Amino acid sequence: MSYTLAEIVRRLGGEVLGDAQTRVSQVATLSSARPDQISFLANLKYRSQLAESAAGAFILGRDAAEASTRPRIIADNPYTYFARVSALFNPPPEAVPGVHPSAVVHPTVHIADDACIGANAVVEQGTKIGAGSIIGAGSVIGADCVIGKGCLLYANVSVYHGCMIGDRVILHSGCVIGSDGFGLAPDGGRWLKIPQIGRVIIGNDVEIGANTTVDRGALDDTVIEEGVKLDNQIQVAHNVRIGAHTAIAACTGIAGSAKIGAHCTIGGAAMIFGHIEIADGVNISTNTLITKSLTQPGTYTSALPFSEHGEWLKNAVQMRHLDSMAKRIRELEKKLGELEKNQHE
Repeated sequence: MSYTLAEIVRRLGGEVLGDAQTRVSQVATLSSARPDQISFLANLKYRSQLAESAAGAFILGRDAAEASTRPRIIADNPYTYFARVSALFNPPPEAVPGVHPSAVVHPTVHIADDACIGANAVVEQGTKIGAGSIIGAGSVIGADCVIGKGCLLYANVSVYHGCMIGDRVILHSGCVIGSDGFGLAPDGGRWLKIPQIGRVIIGNDVEIGANTTVDRGALDDTVIEEGVKLDNQIQVAHNVRIGAHTAIAACTGIAGSAKIGAHCTIGGAAMIFGHIEIADGVNISTNTLITKSLTQPGTYTSALPFSEHGEWLKNAVQMRHLDSMAKRIRELEKKLGELEKNQHE
């Protein structure tokens, strides 16, 4: 598969400078590109690498349009444009219609004619699989689920009973949708399990990474709205709601009944307390602990930068005494205020 720059621009927009008939067959980084590949520059501090690159063409921003004389596509946002070009060269796998002989599919399941059910997959009663969807090898889809159109479930994905997945959803290997939330009640020194009777509802164009778990609701549903992107190894607890087009990086933990707004970004290994609300447009830095609701958009950070261990120990000792130090400062301020008042009198 290859395209000329003119063909790419006709599909995706932008402007060609130089030979529009230059043909490229794949995307690549500036350092590794070959003459039949196209690369991009999104940050002007790397513009010196253009001359060293062997790429046959570039994707550049308007502020870098003259940074090279090689054939180039000029775009308002070169990184976004690169993503679209990469998608053009690397489309998702197409479904090969049919059910593998080793798959176990209940007779009440409705499978679209052009859907694909892989080897050793299990699909339980009452479930519906939409047009063009792929259920990977070894995946298990519980009873009464709905899988929308154009979905891609990689190998060994588990979707528990009653869950609903929208169109064009990607679930990576090891992903678990609809497992029980951590609902327990104390009962005479023992724990009594609370049945988790809600579902997981996933909107269109969601992608969920490998080994990420999304728990079903205890009573109401856990909801992942359209366009959400979840990285690998994230824990989403019961009754969480994640707003549209929010992106969350790996190893984040979200406790039960938290509500996260739309168009948020959450860095890796962040921790979100339960029963709090996060407004639209919030950016949370990596390793940040959020213990209360955030009602205004903005960037929030709590992680301390690393330091040499001996220095860290000294600082940690001081942190233990912050409360008593604050009290002493308040007392000193009060005494200082009294002294200033007496002087004025």
